[in-house]
Amino acid sequence: MFVYQIVDPHTVSVNGKLYTAKHILVSVGGRPSMPDIPGIEHVIDSDAALDLPSKPEKIAIVGGGYIALEFAGIFNGLKSEVHVFIRQKKVLRGFDEEVRDFVAEQMSLRGITFHTEQSPQAITKSNDGLLSLKTNKENFGGFSHVMFATGRRPNSKNLGLEAVGVEMDKNGAIVVDEYSRTSVDSIWAVGDVTNRVNLTPVALMEGGAFAKTVFGNEPTKPDYRAIPSAVFSQPPIGQVGLTEEQAIEEYGDVDVFVANFRPLKATLSGLPDRVLMKILVCATSNKVVGVHMCGDDAPEIIQGIAIAVKAGLTKQDFDATIGIHPTSAEEFVTMRSPTRKIRKSSTDQVFSGEGVFLLQDDSWTEFWNTPAE
Repeated sequence: MFVYQIVDPHTVSVNGKLYTAKHILVSVGGRPSMPDIPGIEHVIDSDAALDLPSKPEKIAIVGGGYIALEFAGIFNGLKSEVHVFIRQKKVLRGFDEEVRDFVAEQMSLRGITFHTEQSPQAITKSNDGLLSLKTNKENFGGFSHVMFATGRRPNSKNLGLEAVGVEMDKNGAIVVDEYSRTSVDSIWAVGDVTNRVNLTPVALMEGGAFAKTVFGNEPTKPDYRAIPSAVFSQPPIGQVGLTEEQAIEEYGDVDVFVANFRPLKATLSGLPDRVLMKILVCATSNKVVGVHMCGDDAPEIIQGIAIAVKAGLTKQDFDATIGIHPTSAEEFVTMRSPTRKIRKSSTDQVFSGEGVFLLQDDSWTEFWNTPAE
């Protein structure tokens, strides 16, 4: 086990041995965050969940983020009885609303039970070893395990950062500038410890930008545009670019293309699995500004799509691309007609047979117009 601490702006102590350098890079990641409630000692986190000696018979997972959903899928696949408790009305805050609804529906069909608007209050352990979870609404019992996946915090404690003058925010994240430099010129930080975009590939990108800046004499800022990401739930999610809500906020006039279908292998096997695909297009420039998918192989497919979004390709470019048949992915290049058009235009405009959303009195209203004569 290593015990390390920053002694001064150019010195690090590792198990009592001092190392000096012109620059120090802090990249220590984050750790699971637990609420301070009675009985929290009976709870496991995502780290401990990977070291269980046997599968849970019945598990309560508290949290509605990607870690909670991923473990819900894992334990459901192991035939555990899985209950997910969410403080909000929906899972995956910050994701596209349509995707949030779809993944919860699909996971429910696979046997996972969701309890919404439930805030944990306490955990108790009975004489038979079973656990109960008390929420703001009721008490749930009979769990062999209770897992909390309620977020992560920067792993910045006991590093000596405060003593050498490194600024941190109220949550312990190291404050950095656009080049990842801290308030101490010789100390830099990347990854989850800075709480910017907490994804492993993003930390690698930030580290690469740091190396170019410091050692390559090529000042480079991390580029956070069009970052693809995935949730390895069951079914998995892949996304890149803006959500529909963000696209409306940024561009106003947006064309939305949606496909919701049973993939071929589900049709042949009789499985109820479905796939959701979604493309968001700026109506003014025809540029694809967001792509979302929930279904088998979504992360693999979105990784390729991310290149197109990052390159700024248009919907015409997508339409001009030949699909690979029979695949689910070909749907991304065969969606020709928008499912809905969202406009900030005035109501005296004539529309021709499309579903159009208009912004009136700060709210979006859908209009279905008959073709103009």
